[in-house]
Amino acid sequence: MYGGNFSMVSELTKHKSKPKEFETISGIGVKTVYTQDDLKDFDPKTKLGEPGKFPYTRGIHENMYQGKVWTMRQFAGYGGPEETNERFKYLLCQGQTGLSTAFDLPTLMGYDSDNPKAHGEVGVCGVAVDSLSDMEILYRDIPLDKISTSMTINGPAVIIYAMFLANAKKQGFDWKNLNGTLQNDIFKEYIAQKTYLIPPRPALKLIQDMMVFCTHNVPRWNTISVSGYHIREAGATAAQELAFTLSDGFAYVDAGIEAGLKVDDFVPRLSFFFNAHIDFFEEIAKYRAARRIWAKRMRDKYGAKDERSLKLRFHTQTAGCSLTAQQPENNIVRTAIEALAGVLGGTQSLHTNSMDEVLGLPTQKAAHIALRTQQIIAYETGVTNVVDPLAGSYYVEWLTDELERQANEYFAKIDEIGGVIAGIEKGFFMKELADSAYKFQQKMDSGERIFVGLNGFNDEAPGNKIDILKIGCEYEDRQIDRLKKLKNERDNNKVNTSLNHLKEVLEKSENSFPALLECVESYATLGEICDAMREVFGAYRENAVL
Repeated sequence: MYGGNFSMVSELTKHKSKPKEFETISGIGVKTVYTQDDLKDFDPKTKLGEPGKFPYTRGIHENMYQGKVWTMRQFAGYGGPEETNERFKYLLCQGQTGLSTAFDLPTLMGYDSDNPKAHGEVGVCGVAVDSLSDMEILYRDIPLDKISTSMTINGPAVIIYAMFLANAKKQGFDWKNLNGTLQNDIFKEYIAQKTYLIPPRPALKLIQDMMVFCTHNVPRWNTISVSGYHIREAGATAAQELAFTLSDGFAYVDAGIEAGLKVDDFVPRLSFFFNAHIDFFEEIAKYRAARRIWAKRMRDKYGAKDERSLKLRFHTQTAGCSLTAQQPENNIVRTAIEALAGVLGGTQSLHTNSMDEVLGLPTQKAAHIALRTQQIIAYETGVTNVVDPLAGSYYVEWLTDELERQANEYFAKIDEIGGVIAGIEKGFFMKELADSAYKFQQKMDSGERIFVGLNGFNDEAPGNKIDILKIGCEYEDRQIDRLKKLKNERDNNKVNTSLNHLKEVLEKSENSFPALLECVESYATLGEICDAMREVFGAYRENAVL
């Protein structure tokens, strides 16, 4: 006989009741069934084509994962550079095929670990990097010319990247052989994540400087990973993530052209970073629509001739905002479903969230399970055997078209406002995200949208506790000691000279990247360089949007 809690019977019955209307997690109303009547004007030749062929709806490679499985790039970073270096090596030994670096909040905000504003945050949400000395430890004994390296950094991205290049040079690596991605997407910071330093227009100039430098000196490096991930995490719908991210991408293309670069010389080194949320088919349709929109815009508006410029390459991370602190083991299932959507959507690289990320940085065990999730999808499920197996699905094709249609409506609105920077300054994006997040929360509060373990089926199982990675104050103490030692031993006259030269270059609007390299090679700290930038341009303060 069942001796449990019979209240679960009513719980199950309650959530089995059919809602009046069905919709995607983003609020797109859907029918009970889709047929060929929903695709009356659908032309497979123009809308689909073949994999690896324009408009790349079906993927950017003819054989996709038959030729090469996506890059398994688990996000890693905590404490100091020593701990993160060890985690990198552990993940590589477990079969990870690329590095992805998370930085702590002070680093993201451009503050050194000894700044009073950094107290209590050093090494907590990522690795602390204050100077070239830390970068040397962070990537110690890692073959930078053989391992693809991603760095999630935006406001001070050009400084961190200058440190990366300076370290690679010291280790004897040829910059022309370096392969990786710098997030460096400042627009999404103003729109969503808010770790910015200076106003948008001078921030964009720093990105232009780096794009020009890398085009000529580090040709295999992806200079910007245009990020929709954080936009989605801030409350965007799938259509908003699609539209706002691609709008940012178009703005960076315009910036590169303005800086004197030819489209086909730099656009192939732009990549994208999308969220994989829990609505399986909506996410797959989103990726397919993104490729199609990008290819058409690059060809028809910008006149790109190089096929690489037309191919939208993207990294995917499963949705952190879909994870629950309640019943955290459920997050393993959510992550697996989201990762599968990314794969069926044709991602080039993938990070699978760990079950404990809603509670803290991943423990080694949780990171191990997350990596194994990718490997099971890749090597056991058979989904890599066939390219774009969902092509021709009435529902998937209808939903792909619908997301493209909604994105085009947003493109028209953004153009009417005056572009991305004008939209940031006027608060357009922030208001759109706030409205979408509020509508979703209303559905959660009413029970219209159920998240298992959170607002439904929320009886905790016995012994449902997991270990959490604790970041102690010893990391902060060590970083402060290292900074003190660095400042005592370096040539401070050289540091001051390089910082003054940087300020002169910034004021004259010359290309700043060589001056940044000079600063980091003199062992000027991240905070000192950011202070120089803030001195020239001022610190950015966001206008409130109600």
